[in-house]
Formats: sequence, structure tokens, C-alpha cells
Amino acid sequence: MAGRPPSRQRPVETSSRNPISHVSNHRPPAVLLLSGGLDSTTLLAHAVHEGFDVHALSFEYGQRHSHELAAARRVAERYGAAEHRVSRIDLGLFGGSALTDHNLAVPMDRDPAQPSAGVPVTYVPARNTIFLAHALAYAEVIDASDIFIGVNSVDYSGYPDCRPQFIDAFQAMANLATRAGTEEGRPLRIRTPLISLSKAQIILMGLALGVDYALTTSCYAPSPTGAACGRCDACTLRLRGFAEAGVVDPALQVEGVEQSTTTAAHPFPRD
Repeated sequence: MAGRPPSRQRPVETSSRNPISHVSNHRPPAVLLLSGGLDSTTLLAHAVHEGFDVHALSFEYGQRHSHELAAARRVAERYGAAEHRVSRIDLGLFGGSALTDHNLAVPMDRDPAQPSAGVPVTYVPARNTIFLAHALAYAEVIDASDIFIGVNSVDYSGYPDCRPQFIDAFQAMANLATRAGTEEGRPLRIRTPLISLSKAQIILMGLALGVDYALTTSCYAPSPTGAACGRCDACTLRLRGFAEAGVVDPALQVEGVEQSTTTAAHPFPRD
């Protein structure tokens, strides 16, 4: 009997607390893009609180480090994701970003209050388009009408695929390009509840939902142990957000960086 060919690495890693929970508990299923960072963790807690059975989707896309994937696994388990999948794609094949090309330096010590001239080098070409396309396919398979993504157009690095115009265009495309949208009469919605909030407002929202930000990571250039640099754009935006929220960031304890706890400049608006 001929031997079987060697197995290949599966492109998707899956964990689940209940593979059929979206059928059995009558909570509407939703797909949520989860990076393990501050925004997507807040988003996960929000979606679960809103009553969705959340199927979290993360990516191993050739990024500089694996700490964010470890964080995504932690928060998916902590905050009740029905399922957590990690899809493996290689955006480093194309390069063009300091987050996927080690020959490009991550910018440091920029003033978060001063907008950069043009799109920064940490932008990963078409990343949110690619991620949302995967989420769209996943949503069709599990009969989900809602896709959550934690984009923000207030305290952000200036990425074009975080703007409301992009989200609106992708949603329109999704409903033209899928069986759900064209034959089944099931419109697909791209949900972005964080898009118009400041970082401080997002943090206060998460704290009200019981988020433990010690589980998260945001740094573009952490140490081998995962310690944040405190100097990249992601770290400085995060530090400023916690300062404006009036709390200390439990995950960003950086040597030589003193965190202030001023009164929040932008309290989270409550309905």
C-alpha cells in the first residue's frame, strides 16, 4: 500500500468553546477581526455585550512579531468568543511596510498630536481590504450578517483603510459580490462602533465593559519578550489615550516613560 504524502501545514488554526453555538443559543452570529490590540479587544467585549455570538478572526500575515497573536488568543478566550480562527497569509511577500519588511525602520518618537505628511511607512498595503475579504467569506459560511472591525479615524496613524469612506465602499461591494447579498436577501453590514471615538473614549468604553488591557498589546516594535517600546506611533497614541482617560495602562509599563493620569479630556458618551 502506497504511503500517504506528507501532510501540509493547515492555513487556518481554530479554537472553539462551542462549534455550534451560533445555532444552539439563538444569539446572532458575527465575524470580528481580532488583532489582540486595544481597539479590537474593546470591540470584542462590545460585540459580546451586544448579544452576538462572535467568531473571531486573526491573521498571521508576516508581521514583525507574534506577540499580537498571543494576545488575540488570550482575549478571545477571556471575553467569550464562540470560535477563534487564525488565517495564515504572507503579506511580507510584497513588502512595502515597516510592519512586514525588516529592512524598513518603524518610525519612533513622533508627536501623536501632529499629523504625518502622507501615509506612514507602517501602513500595510491593502491590509484591511484583505482582512475584510476573508471575514466576508467566513460570514457567508456561518450565515452571519454582521462583520465587526475596530477601525478608527480619530486617534489613528492616517491609514486610508480606516476611514468611513472605505468602510462604506467595502460594504456596498460586499452586497454586490456575495450570494447572501444578491440571492438570499441577507444584507451584510460592516460594523465600526469605534470609528468616531477618541482613544480615551475607547478605553473608557472598554473599562466599563470590564476589559483587562493588561492582556493586550499594541506596539509595532516590541522587545523579544513582548515589552512595548513606548516610542512608536502605536505606543504614543496608546499612552496619550490612557492619560486622557485618567488611568494607567497596565500593559505599557515602559522604562523611562512616565504615565500621567490626567482627567479624561473626552469622556465616553453614554446613550
